[in-house]
Amino acid sequence: MFAHGSGSSRHSPRNQSVAGVLHDAGMRTVLIDLLTEREEREDQQTREHRFDIDLLSERVGGAVSWLREQPEMAGDPIGVLGASTGAAAALVAAADLPRDVSAVVSRGGRPDLAGDALTRVQAPALLIVGGNDSVVERLNREAMTRMTSETRLEIVPGASHLFEEPGALDQVARLASDWFRTTLGGRTTTSSQRPGRTPPG
Repeated sequence: MFAHGSGSSRHSPRNQSVAGVLHDAGMRTVLIDLLTEREEREDQQTREHRFDIDLLSERVGGAVSWLREQPEMAGDPIGVLGASTGAAAALVAAADLPRDVSAVVSRGGRPDLAGDALTRVQAPALLIVGGNDSVVERLNREAMTRMTSETRLEIVPGASHLFEEPGALDQVARLASDWFRTTLGGRTTTSSQRPGRTPPG
């Protein structure tokens, strides 16, 4: 499941590109928006929701719980890929739902914003950071010192925060795919949702 950060959406070409790689590797993919359309409009004006990790993690957790209830899941493991503040929300959800979230990938994320939840994360976590994103790299390294689960940091050389450089996003997709295949395995379907529809936010 994809949990994007502020200023992005389930329609983001970056998210769709990475989801396509995971799908091709044999994983079902679900892309969701963590904010409703109204909240997204408010956030564009006030920025009041983008760093509300409690709200975002509640939405991630709700979507994970919804997935777990689907008959076609049949006990399959669930992984969450979070970007920016969505990565913190994914880690909090993993801490709160240790039986449901089996792996996490952070793409240019802010795991430090997960706070004390970092110490409770049991799922293996891969943190991917651009080589030119020095501030976020430092924050990721600091977050790793608080985590007790299996955690790995991967630096994509020459990449900025959004991995817009040629080939950078391809490296992110390969790293995420390898991590999830190792920790999850799985079958595939693709879906995309916004809170207030199915799955509920």
